[in-house]
Amino acid sequence: MANSGPPAGAVLVLGGRSEIGLEVARRIAPGRTVVLAARRAGDLTDEVALLERAGATEVHCVEFDADDLASHAAVFDEVIAAHGPIGLAVVAFGILGDQALAERDATHAAQILHTDFVAQVVALTELAKRMRDAGSGQLVVFSSVAGIRVRRANYVYGSAKAGLDGFANGLADALAGSGVGLLLVRPGFVIGRMTEGMDPAPLSSTPDQVADAVIQGLRRGRTRIWVPATLRPLYFVARLVPAWIWRRLPR
Repeated sequence: MANSGPPAGAVLVLGGRSEIGLEVARRIAPGRTVVLAARRAGDLTDEVALLERAGATEVHCVEFDADDLASHAAVFDEVIAAHGPIGLAVVAFGILGDQALAERDATHAAQILHTDFVAQVVALTELAKRMRDAGSGQLVVFSSVAGIRVRRANYVYGSAKAGLDGFANGLADALAGSGVGLLLVRPGFVIGRMTEGMDPAPLSSTPDQVADAVIQGLRRGRTRIWVPATLRPLYFVARLVPAWIWRRLPR
C-alpha cells in the first residue's frame, strides 16, 4: 500500500548516536523537529550539526538511559510536552555484547537481554500508548536476521532479537486500525561501529543502505522489511538447514 511516509510531528531517535538511527533521521529531517535521546545528551554536538545541515527546523537533545526502565515514560512525556506529538519514533539503541563472555558470565548475558529486549519492550509499549492516545504515529523497530534462526555463534544477542521480533510482530497486529504504524526492520550484518573489527558476513549492508530501505518502507506503508531484501528467501531456506550444520555456521 502506498503511503506518503510517517505522520506529521516530531521525530524521536532513541539511541541518538546510532549510525542507522541518525541516517534515518537525516533523510526525514527537512522541515521537522528532531529529538535525539541518548546518554550524555550534552555531547551530541556533531549529531545535531548533521541534522541541522540536513534541513531540520530544530534539533533537541534529551537525556535517556534505555536501561533505566522507570525513566522512559517521563522522557517521552517531556518530549511531547516540549515539541508536540511524536510523528516518528526510531528505536535504535542496543548492544552487541560479548558472546564468549556471556557464556561464562550470566550477568553479562542478562545485560544483553535487558538492553536489546526488555528495554525495547518498555520503550515501545510506552510510545505506542502515547501514539494511540494521539491517534497517529509511526514506530520503527530494528530486529535482525540473527533472531530469525538463532545461531550458536551469537545465541545470546540472537535470542534477544528473536524476542524483540516476536514482540514487534504482535504489537504491529495490536496497533492495526489505531492510526499508529510499526515498521519492523530485519537487517543482516551491518558494517559500522557496532561490528568494527569483525569480518563482514555475506550480503552485508551499511547504515546508509539500511536507512534508505527504511525510508522506502515507510513511504510504501510496509510493516516488515529485510535488508537487503535477498535475505528473506535465504532465511526461508535457512529454517530447513539441519541443526548439525547450522550450529557450525559463523556469526
